[in-house]
Amino acid sequence: MSDIVSNPTASQSVTRPAAMADARLRGRYAAERRFQAYGLSAILFAAAFVVMLFGSILMKGLPAFFENHAVLNVALDPEVLDVGSARDKDKLAGADYQAVVNKTLRGMFPEVTDRAQRSALSKLLSSGAADDLRARVLANPASVGTTVRVSLPMSDLTDLYFKGAFGRAGGRPGAVIATPSATTGEVVINVEGNEFRDELTAIKKTLSLRAVELRKVADIAALNITSQAADIRASEATLSTVTATNDAGKLARLQTEIARQKVRVVEYERQKTAALEEAASLQKRIDATGSTEVLDANVPSFLVAINDGLVKIRELSAQRLVGDALLPLSSDKSVAAGAWQVVTYPMPEAKRGLTDQQIAWVDRLKSQGAVESTLNTRFFTAGASREPERAGILAALLGTLMTIGVTLALCLPTGVAAAIYLEKFAPKNVFTEFIEVNINNLAAVPSIVFGLLGLAMFIQLFGMPRSSALVGGLVLALLVLPTIIIASRAALSAVPHAITEGALGVGASKLQAIFHHVLPLAMPGIMTGTIIGMAHALGETAPLLLIGMVAFIVDLPDGVTSAATVLPVQIFQWAGLPEAGFQSRTAGGIIVLLTVLILMNGAAILLRKKFERRW
Repeated sequence: MSDIVSNPTASQSVTRPAAMADARLRGRYAAERRFQAYGLSAILFAAAFVVMLFGSILMKGLPAFFENHAVLNVALDPEVLDVGSARDKDKLAGADYQAVVNKTLRGMFPEVTDRAQRSALSKLLSSGAADDLRARVLANPASVGTTVRVSLPMSDLTDLYFKGAFGRAGGRPGAVIATPSATTGEVVINVEGNEFRDELTAIKKTLSLRAVELRKVADIAALNITSQAADIRASEATLSTVTATNDAGKLARLQTEIARQKVRVVEYERQKTAALEEAASLQKRIDATGSTEVLDANVPSFLVAINDGLVKIRELSAQRLVGDALLPLSSDKSVAAGAWQVVTYPMPEAKRGLTDQQIAWVDRLKSQGAVESTLNTRFFTAGASREPERAGILAALLGTLMTIGVTLALCLPTGVAAAIYLEKFAPKNVFTEFIEVNINNLAAVPSIVFGLLGLAMFIQLFGMPRSSALVGGLVLALLVLPTIIIASRAALSAVPHAITEGALGVGASKLQAIFHHVLPLAMPGIMTGTIIGMAHALGETAPLLLIGMVAFIVDLPDGVTSAATVLPVQIFQWAGLPEAGFQSRTAGGIIVLLTVLILMNGAAILLRKKFERRW
């Protein structure tokens, strides 16, 4: 016995397998930990992208839920309204409320006398401001002849300015004494030292960036010239071959194409020359020292706030500036250091759509307390509009709810009935297998195909109303029906056969066993399939575009046969419009769409929990 224990070979043979087993066990544990780490990393990675997505949507969409209004004291003069002393609503409805609004604005800026400036001043407010004033007067005709304080919506560009879409204005106090030459019109301001050297440096930096962009344009034009020259050589080589074949038609087409290519070469050469010449001109301005810079709409705007007025700089040197008084100065006396300010608008005027003069006016209104930010209730109560500040989501929201209602009413009972028949009653033969294969294939068909089907059948063949929630619901029902059938069959087959057998054993018919016992137990799975199908339908755009639900809907739909649109299509339309104000409306519409989707899914989950049974 002692010989066996003390034998080192035997001891090694016993410990080696144990050590190997421990190593394998540690390896399995390590592999499991790595797998858990990989899974957690994947979840965190996906969650980070979801947070980024929703954060981006919220940052862009939240401004759509607020808007800026001008709070004005409006004198409802019967003569300006052109209603005399009448107070009947018919005459008041046709009164000239735009004239009243314009007169109120001009009264706040009496220095505005030029026709073009008056037009620019009126554009600070929305074109619907007069309509809002009309609605207020019609609600209270007795207010005619009095002065009322009303809140009127601003234009989309003015609203975007207050929301910071054009950047925030910067400013610095003047470090030396400044002396203006006048209070209105052209104003020359003289200072001591190199007071404006920082502004000159910023201007030259902007010019440098523009010169770099122009050189890039010239480089692209040069590449296009080289490419077109190669195409011309290839076409000319082909021309000699075609000439030998005496094919007159092909010869004419080829000659026409060569002529077009040569025209394009000339255009690219013109672009290249113009870009290089402008870049060279800018470079001379950049290299010049001690010169006067002439500011245009393509560089940041520099203004001087002095003596309660505002001067826009047109020409700038280190010790002197020449500009125009956007707001009149109270006097032309010299101002001490620190009592005047240089104001900078970083975004060039050409890129804003809102002029420096208009910004000066709205800033004056803001300083007088005539601007307020309020909840944008119009976004939830209005229909479509070509003006961003008047566009709303209500018509699209009602159209969405009606369309989804039609879809749910059609596909849920039809899908569940089809699933019950195929799973519990249908004989297993070639015909039923053919149906099952086609149902599975339909679930993978692109949605636009269903749009073509709906256009051909429901509109062209059956003559149903175009752009209606009824046709939209029918198309979406066809789209999600395969999903509901497949999910319902899976839920029915997951119910243990013992449930059915027990019901049959106590005397229930097969139909009673299915509807009284199997179907309630399968309802959570059926609701899951319905949730997936409705979420799919809620986000569809392509099939609805084909059946005309891209219509411009201002009035609210009053039934499933009325012209309507849906949220995804409305968002698609807003995203394609050029006005900057529609960008926030697009993101706001996405937020509303996600909210509707969450509410629908929440309701479906509650129903699923209600029907959930354990066995």
